[in-house]
Formats: sequence, structure tokens, C-alpha cells
Amino acid sequence: MMGYLDNVSWQKIKKELQNELEKSLAVIKSRVNDIQKKAEELTEEGKRQYKIMSTKAKIHDAMRDLGSKVYMLVSESGVKNPALDAGVKDVIAGIKSLEVELANLEAKADTASDKVTSQPSVVAHPKVRRKGQVAARTTASRRAKLKDKK
Repeated sequence: MMGYLDNVSWQKIKKELQNELEKSLAVIKSRVNDIQKKAEELTEEGKRQYKIMSTKAKIHDAMRDLGSKVYMLVSESGVKNPALDAGVKDVIAGIKSLEVELANLEAKADTASDKVTSQPSVVAHPKVRRKGQVAARTTASRRAKLKDKK
């Protein structure tokens, strides 16, 4: 008696499986490279955003110091025009340089964010379910069950 498995070409099946495995690995490697590039871009964007926030904090601190200096000069020394004081001028110069630094950082961030958003994002395989879709189905099915019970 001759069975189905006697007519099967095991070499052909092995070759087809090997080809499919190689194709799958190539797709996986490509997706991993895409994800790695995206992660690097997002890391750089995070660093830029941190520098921007840090510079804004420095400007805030310098303005607080400026206000303190002006208050001390006016209230304790009776200076009529605190803008002529050398210490006040130094603080103002520091604030201006920080503002220039902030403008440069924000300009770099704007061009970098344009670059990040213009590139296609990594898209999952169409058959892959996304969390929101599963939750929506679950919620919809729960509602249907509740209506049936009523």
C-alpha cells in the first residue's frame, strides 16, 4: 500500500521552507534596521528638547537674578537707573546670549522634527492586530452581550 507521504518530495519541501525562511529573515532585518534608525532619531530629538528646556530654565534663573539685583539696587542703594549698573548689564548680556542659544536650539529642533515627520514610519504587517482594535472589539462585544441580557 502506497501512502501519501511516499509521493512527497522532501527535498522540494525543505527547499521551499528554506526560501520562505530566508525571505522572512530579510524582512525582519529590514524592519529592525528601520526601527533602529527611528529610535536614534527620537533619541536625538529628546536630547535637543532637553537642551531647550535646560536653556529656558537658565534664562528663567537669570531673569530672577536680574530682578533681585534691580530690587536691591533700587531699594537699598537708592539708585535711580539700575540699568546703568555693571552687574545688571552683565546679567542682561547673559540673558541675551542664552536667548540666542535658545533660538538656535529651537531652529535645529524645527528642522529635525520636519525631517523626522517627513520620513515614512515603520508600519506593522496588515494582519497584525493593534491594541486599540482589540479593545474596540471587546467593548463592542460586551455592549452587545449587555443588550442581549436586557
